[in-house]
Amino acid sequence: MFVPFVDPITHENLQYEDGFYKSEISEKKWPIINEIPRFCDLNNYSNSFGYQWNIFSKNQIDSFSGTDQSEKRFYLETSWSPEDLNNKKILEVGCGAGRFTEVVLSKTNANLHSFDFSNAVYANYQNNSKFRSRLRLSQASLYEIPYKDKSFDKIFCLGVLQHTPNFDQSLKALVSKLSISGELVVDFYPVKSILTFIHSKYIFRLITPYMPKKILLGLIRLFAPLCIYLFDLLCFLGLSLFTRFIPITDLRLIPKKLSSEERKEWAIMDTFDAFSPRFDNPKSIKHVSSYLKSLGCEISFAGYVNFPGGKSAVVRAIRKR
Repeated sequence: MFVPFVDPITHENLQYEDGFYKSEISEKKWPIINEIPRFCDLNNYSNSFGYQWNIFSKNQIDSFSGTDQSEKRFYLETSWSPEDLNNKKILEVGCGAGRFTEVVLSKTNANLHSFDFSNAVYANYQNNSKFRSRLRLSQASLYEIPYKDKSFDKIFCLGVLQHTPNFDQSLKALVSKLSISGELVVDFYPVKSILTFIHSKYIFRLITPYMPKKILLGLIRLFAPLCIYLFDLLCFLGLSLFTRFIPITDLRLIPKKLSSEERKEWAIMDTFDAFSPRFDNPKSIKHVSSYLKSLGCEISFAGYVNFPGGKSAVVRAIRKR
């Protein structure tokens, strides 16, 4: 059974009426567009992700890329098994084009509730069409989640928190939807040292988030071959420390089995992902753990998780009150 939608602000029950969800009391309506309920302003700070994931809609989907990188990342970061998810109420926050949506639905019999603030939900809808009977998609804000508090046994939020306006408030919103004894798993960009910010990304981001997305993507495509060549050359010469000054994603994190053209497209996608978002707020693992504790959670893991193609800062927490 699916958890029912509610008014994202008042938590009132909703009724379906002529292509809308309608609040029983306030009579406010939320449209259903392309079969997906939209509980937020369609123009918002996450528009770059909607643009990105409707262009690169299949690159990270395991069944299309021929890799298992999303699957391995999901299970290593969460430390869950497919059996752990059976018959559980699960919420995916920030689903993008559905890379982890596919992992959950293809390996378990779970019913998954999944939302994103951007129109990437449409790419997810298309990519995971065969699972629609077990997938409840919506477009919504993390700060106004259209479900009642304490509704979910497990919540995961991967690759999202650093791109939200207020990291701590985002964590608070996630915990509010978690049932007592429920488990939350988040990953995020970590602050390791001052070197975190001595990077070409943070120089270019003084301009790139405010550029028209089509122009930014065109420039990344134009310079990608040169940047890839320089990155590979520095690695070959044993000077990988200096790759941080090249305006391209870390190519060492891209799946190895891709063709050269697929590798280039993945690099362009990840570089756009780094330069385009409005917000980029890394946090220390200590800070995330401490704040979740202040929200009444017990930390079951806080550290780095290695997976094929990368490493993430991960915190797992169990709600105790």
